[in-house]
Amino acid sequence: MGTHNRLLSLGRGRYLEVIAIDPDAPPPARPRWFGLDEPAMRLRLARGPALIHWVERTADIDAALRSYPERVDVFDLARGDYRWRIGVPPDGRIPCGGRCPTLIQWQGDAHPADRLPRSGCELVALETRGPLCAAIATPAGPRRLPPTPE
Repeated sequence: MGTHNRLLSLGRGRYLEVIAIDPDAPPPARPRWFGLDEPAMRLRLARGPALIHWVERTADIDAALRSYPERVDVFDLARGDYRWRIGVPPDGRIPCGGRCPTLIQWQGDAHPADRLPRSGCELVALETRGPLCAAIATPAGPRRLPPTPE
């Protein structure tokens, strides 16, 4: 998708992925994901890094998307040992105006968070603004995540 990506461990099974447009890569044939090609997003990111969106793991992306409030294209992707399916709106924007997560289904046993060095950081809660979409079976607002096993 013409991006640079870096990962930071946030505890077992959790990570932060920093994504930026790679100015040396050719532009993709379709809009970049997470609205990175939108003028408003480029203007926002020109002011500095920002947490703009989140991705949630699901065991069955097809089932989860049956109740998702808008159409997304599901991509089957692979890089090295990693295989995953991810749902992205056709125009690349952030789904549901930011109210819904992007859904991802990891396939097989390989998961990037399992291979990252400990960072000293742990994600213990995630707070979203506004109602979450029906695909999320948790209440809106702060939610405490279970501790990561040592």
